[in-house]
Amino acid sequence: LVVEDHPDVRHYLRDHLEKEYHIIEVENGAVGVESAKDYLPDLIISDVMMPEIDGYQLTDMLKNDILTSHIPIILLTAKTSDDERIEGLDTGADAYMSKPFNTKELLVRVNNLIESRIRLKQTIKRELLLEPKKIKKLSLDDEFLQKINNIIQKNMSDPHFGVEMLLRYFPLSQRQFTRKLQALTGQSPVQLIRLMRLKRAKQLLDQKAGTVSQIAFEAGFNNLSYFTKCFREQFGHLPSEFK
Repeated sequence: LVVEDHPDVRHYLRDHLEKEYHIIEVENGAVGVESAKDYLPDLIISDVMMPEIDGYQLTDMLKNDILTSHIPIILLTAKTSDDERIEGLDTGADAYMSKPFNTKELLVRVNNLIESRIRLKQTIKRELLLEPKKIKKLSLDDEFLQKINNIIQKNMSDPHFGVEMLLRYFPLSQRQFTRKLQALTGQSPVQLIRLMRLKRAKQLLDQKAGTVSQIAFEAGFNNLSYFTKCFREQFGHLPSEFK
């Protein structure tokens, strides 16, 4: 998402980025905030000096909104003093570049920030929220994931617990919740709940906490054949073989 009130700069950015990325352009910070919430882009490049809502305000608003807090933001500005650069970083911006900027440097920063988010997503997926304190995340994202983890863990043995019940705990639509969760973990709500159930079952099998059918039921599966199928797809062998 490119947020820039100057058409020439906006078009210049688009021309250099659209070979690698799909670009959404908006002309001011107010539209930028709404577009960020609507599209949930992988990254935002924003000018600082804009009418209505400037780049500092935009960054502060988006970094403190649970829906958009995970999105990396690069601020562009003609201001070059250390104080102004620090102010930009203090709002939560991930990078701060002075105009005129080096296009190659901007492209490298964009790529590095997006790659960093991809690596974080893979880490979170691998850890599966079971050890959230070991994962470095933005505080709002940490709270979001921890809340999901706690709710699913609390309702794990209820076979009727699903996405609709999970959504009751969050002030987001199903579309917003799904896109936010996928941005952080690479998982849909359905996939995440199933994956956490399977992890719980694997833990119980490791502890020899009961028969396969008892453990499947404890993990929230009321269909043994479906549990066996999911377990084999996830871990590469049958629950009985693991036990």
